[in-house]
Amino acid sequence: MKLLHLDSSILADNSVTRELSAVVANTLRQRHANVETSYRDLAANPIAHLSGEIVGARFAPESDWTATQRSEAALSEQLIEEFLAADVLVIGAPMYNFSIPTQLRSWIDRVFAAGRTFKYTETGPVGLVKDKKVVLVSARGGVHSGEQGSLMDFQEDYLVKVLGFLGVSDVEIIRAEAVNMGPDKRATSIHMAKEAIAKLAL
Repeated sequence: MKLLHLDSSILADNSVTRELSAVVANTLRQRHANVETSYRDLAANPIAHLSGEIVGARFAPESDWTATQRSEAALSEQLIEEFLAADVLVIGAPMYNFSIPTQLRSWIDRVFAAGRTFKYTETGPVGLVKDKKVVLVSARGGVHSGEQGSLMDFQEDYLVKVLGFLGVSDVEIIRAEAVNMGPDKRATSIHMAKEAIAKLAL
């Protein structure tokens, strides 16, 4: 079994998603023998945002590529191959300003590859990434699971739709909310999230 574990929080040891995503990954390794793990810390080792130079490589012969275009194309290929090879993805994705960390968005931009992870047809786009399980580890400072709060949620819903576009339908969410609304609520939310992890079908 191949596990791809991504963390994107910028908060280091203060991060709730890092703590919980590690519990998910460790739970998977405890339940299965020979789990091969690929880990990327997207905050500590950020992927460059797409730029005109990087995207310009698509419209130029490889012989004319700049050094940046060559290195970034190689990185994109590595990220796509890691994504395609994984049986399980664990994605630590905190809510920042009602959305996801920019570091995670950079990873998404690289694995969205026409002809590799999705394709366009006469009837519309088709996802090419099948037979994967994704566990999204979500943390929010406030509460966004209710009807009012969900109106400002461009984090979990976005990620589920992005993954669905690529063909990934088996997505489970481990959520810790109200983590900035006092130490008691933070501790309770993390405890409940860990209980939910123990019940995951991994």
